[in-house]
Amino acid sequence: MNRPKTNINWIWWGLGIFFFAVIIFRIGAASAVSNLEGSGKKVGIVKINGPILTSDAVVSQLEKLKNRKDISAIVMRIDSPGGLVAPTQEIYEKVKSLRGVKPIISSMGSVAASGGYYIALGADTLISNPGTIVGSIGVIMNYPIATELLGKVGIKFETVKSGGLKDVGSYSREVTEADRRHLNDMVTNIHNQFIDAVNDNRSIEKSELIKLADGRVFTGLQSKDLGLVDLLGTFEDAVSLAGSLGKIKGVPKTIQIDKKNSSLIDMFTSNIEQATSSWFDELPAYRWKME
Repeated sequence: MNRPKTNINWIWWGLGIFFFAVIIFRIGAASAVSNLEGSGKKVGIVKINGPILTSDAVVSQLEKLKNRKDISAIVMRIDSPGGLVAPTQEIYEKVKSLRGVKPIISSMGSVAASGGYYIALGADTLISNPGTIVGSIGVIMNYPIATELLGKVGIKFETVKSGGLKDVGSYSREVTEADRRHLNDMVTNIHNQFIDAVNDNRSIEKSELIKLADGRVFTGLQSKDLGLVDLLGTFEDAVSLAGSLGKIKGVPKTIQIDKKNSSLIDMFTSNIEQATSSWFDELPAYRWKME
């Protein structure tokens, strides 16, 4: 009895043609993007939207724009209410390191408060809209106390620790005076770091700055009068100024380095990172925020 011949060869040929087509498409897309970018000097754009939870992506983009010879200046577009302290400081330091290398402008959108304002401080020039929410120079730490809830459901915690403050911030016990003193000292220390960063980059008397640094927010117009920002203007104004400082003739072309066309592996690892970040965010030790 003759069996029908298998079509396995046709399947392999089909897969080969498919993957070849994908490769050609990706090469063509990259070429098209390159053509759209054009030649000549450009302004690099880095966008920071939402809470600041990590610094890796922003620092990487800034480094790439710094090293590109066709980038004459950089605009950092900020729409952020703040975020975690260490990532905020890492971005700030990276931005500050670009001074003298390439002109860098902070353009503030709807809000550049707390950590969002902190990272803006590293730029050569700060531009906000008149109605931008600016400021919130302060630090906050919060965590839940669930002792009553745990008692109602009959859950008790037995904690073995090496010191009285090892479990500070635990939701399974009441806050002690020693806890409050320790946490208040830490909040004050980080707050002073924030104030020092503002003092280093803005021409505001320290005594006046301390009055402003109580966590309150200001409009962009108020911030201009107080010396917290340099100019009032739009994103387009920021790009135009960057082009001028970068000695670009005419209307400057812009380019933004994004993580596009993510692979399935990228999507998978990104989801793991987000889940892990969310889990750690619930732990007291990770809840130091500039917001």
